[in-house]
Amino acid sequence: MLDRLFGIWSKDIGIDLGTANTLVYVRGKGIVINEPSIVAINQKTGKILAIGNEARKMVGRTPGYIMVSRPLVSGVVSDFEVTEQMLKYFIDKVHQESFSIVPRPRVVIGVPSGVTEVEKRAVEDATYNAGAREVYLIEEPMAAAIGARLPVQEAVANVIVDIGGGTTEVAVISMGGVIASRSLRIAGDKLNEDIIRYMREEKNMLIGEASAEHIKITLGSGYELEDELEGRVRGRDLVSGLPKEITVNSEEIRDALSRSVKSIVLAVKSTIEETPPELIADLINRHIFLAGGGALLRGLNQAIAEETKLFVKIVDDPLTAVVRGCGFILESVEQLKGLLVSTDREGFL
Repeated sequence: MLDRLFGIWSKDIGIDLGTANTLVYVRGKGIVINEPSIVAINQKTGKILAIGNEARKMVGRTPGYIMVSRPLVSGVVSDFEVTEQMLKYFIDKVHQESFSIVPRPRVVIGVPSGVTEVEKRAVEDATYNAGAREVYLIEEPMAAAIGARLPVQEAVANVIVDIGGGTTEVAVISMGGVIASRSLRIAGDKLNEDIIRYMREEKNMLIGEASAEHIKITLGSGYELEDELEGRVRGRDLVSGLPKEITVNSEEIRDALSRSVKSIVLAVKSTIEETPPELIADLINRHIFLAGGGALLRGLNQAIAEETKLFVKIVDDPLTAVVRGCGFILESVEQLKGLLVSTDREGFL
């Protein structure tokens, strides 16, 4: 009863709890938070020093006793207590200008389609402990499809590929359910690792994750470009141990990313091959839709199109597709509650 009373002054929110970034949608307002899923902790005292944007500024710049880390790995909770504190920070931030002393919102939160029941419960419990009154889970590919305004409740094939920081989710959706799916732990973070490894093995240079991310954005591609790109990279020479700057081109970076890109493309193809013939026929005149930050990798849509022989389209604002889907659920609960992941708790009342 007390929770419901506090809930009167609380704001219903949708959360895309990503490996790389957390986005928060407030019912009636839209997306209000987009911050890194990063937490800085003083290991001597156990105190959390910073979360989100403030913690990102500390990456690679702290003494040994301050740990800057991500509490989620491959889209699932790896550190329960830190994830709880991060969620509490975002919930409180949403309510800081309201009259709610103890915010108790209803929360719709996205989870990867390949997670176990234990992993789902970890996300659910962390969100309850962070202050939520009610928690409802939705699979990220379903949320991305809803966010892209695909007709997920109609009897037609909707193919969505959500490439986030930790996981790539491929799903064929029809009549409000997932017909075939794949979840692989090859996504944005793995592409960064590929670049770091390539620079170390082929260029004898050590670079950090932030530099690898910058190279991926500026030079990365999944398909041959009409005009190849070139850029300068700074790092540490593994031979001399001194700072070094070299020139690399998009062809070299494409080679570094090729194995992971191929895995993503094959996952899409395999998922489509498992789709019933009646729905396969729908795809002749429909698109495969790409969402998530990985969808912005140059030429990835062309690589998938070449392998599947189907049209491929990047959704509008792919980075926010999942959280927009969570928000759409909040705005239309009665019509869409059947799309949520079933739990043993009561549904929206």
